[in-house]
Amino acid sequence: MLAAALLSVAGCSSGDGTLPGAAPTAGAGVPSATASARDAGSAPPAKGSARVLRTVAEGLRSPWGLAALPGGDLLVSSRDDGTITRVDEGTGKKTVLGTVSGVAPDGEGGLLGLALSPDYASDHMVYAYFTSASDNRIVRVLYDERKPAGEQLGAPDTVFKGIPKGVIHNGGRIAFGPDGMLYAGTGESGQRGLAQDRKSLGGKILRMTPDGEPAPGNPFPGSVVYSYGHRNVQGLAWDDRQRLFASEFGQDTWDELNAIRPGGDYGWPRTEGKAAEAGLRDPVAQWHTDDASPSGIAYVDGVIWMAGLKGERLWRVPLRGTSASAAPQAFLSREYGRLRTVAPAGAGRIWLVTSNTDGRGTPKKGDDRVLEVRVR
Repeated sequence: MLAAALLSVAGCSSGDGTLPGAAPTAGAGVPSATASARDAGSAPPAKGSARVLRTVAEGLRSPWGLAALPGGDLLVSSRDDGTITRVDEGTGKKTVLGTVSGVAPDGEGGLLGLALSPDYASDHMVYAYFTSASDNRIVRVLYDERKPAGEQLGAPDTVFKGIPKGVIHNGGRIAFGPDGMLYAGTGESGQRGLAQDRKSLGGKILRMTPDGEPAPGNPFPGSVVYSYGHRNVQGLAWDDRQRLFASEFGQDTWDELNAIRPGGDYGWPRTEGKAAEAGLRDPVAQWHTDDASPSGIAYVDGVIWMAGLKGERLWRVPLRGTSASAAPQAFLSREYGRLRTVAPAGAGRIWLVTSNTDGRGTPKKGDDRVLEVRVR
């Protein structure tokens, strides 16, 4: 089987990566009977399925981030245009809300990840990670639906700045965790040494309050750094026990899916993939770089789903706790080209965003797209 031939699956070293200071609340990762049974020994089936139900939208240019609005519609960022587009989940109609001012696209940089404020129902704030002329930063903008299309985004309010930028390795995924804190995956911007420098924001996963301050319980006092030794993190997801997982681009040998532990060192640039070295965190699973180049990930019913760019496929990684319970399984191989973002859509479905207009793909008629996919 392809997965068995090409992949090496490694169990994570000790520790479960539970969020520091995270008080379980309803709907925010409360351990369930299913989750407890899974950790005790059961796991999702070794083999699953992924079937495209429909194309939700076409004709998107360099889409990157995705956030689902409370009513079901989707917000999609354009890396190169610096715009945010609303996609009607039912009809596929696209409405450009406006341009996020200050975005300076360059290489892999531009307008990247999106996330809704935890208080979106009352404050209507959309968070965005983008590359400016001087750095990578996180801002929040007011989405005012009462204004005309094209003018619905307010001026950016800078939440956090100073993340190193480069033509490559800008990271860019942001997400609010079940603890209400804001997490960001960053890249080392092509400067390898930054990943091991805990004073640098490059090559890290950051954890901060919604206002950009170091989050309570962070492993390094007064710092937003949550984990380090990363090359380029573009995927963040939590399981139903509040454990964080992240995808990471390798260089020449191994791409990774990691279970993130506060304060953990994930090895770059000393190692790629499984190292079995004291003090370093080994990945849950690893792939040859031609088969993955992973960006977004999503957790659905005991499984991590991971979008592959160069690999042009969707990977399924069933979990038992923080270990892979079976070899990863590939779906949609070469069918839709480069895959950038994956997000839960509820009821055993995911949203999947292609990335063929990013300058490295081969666009086909209709690219780029948002797909609705049934998974199990």
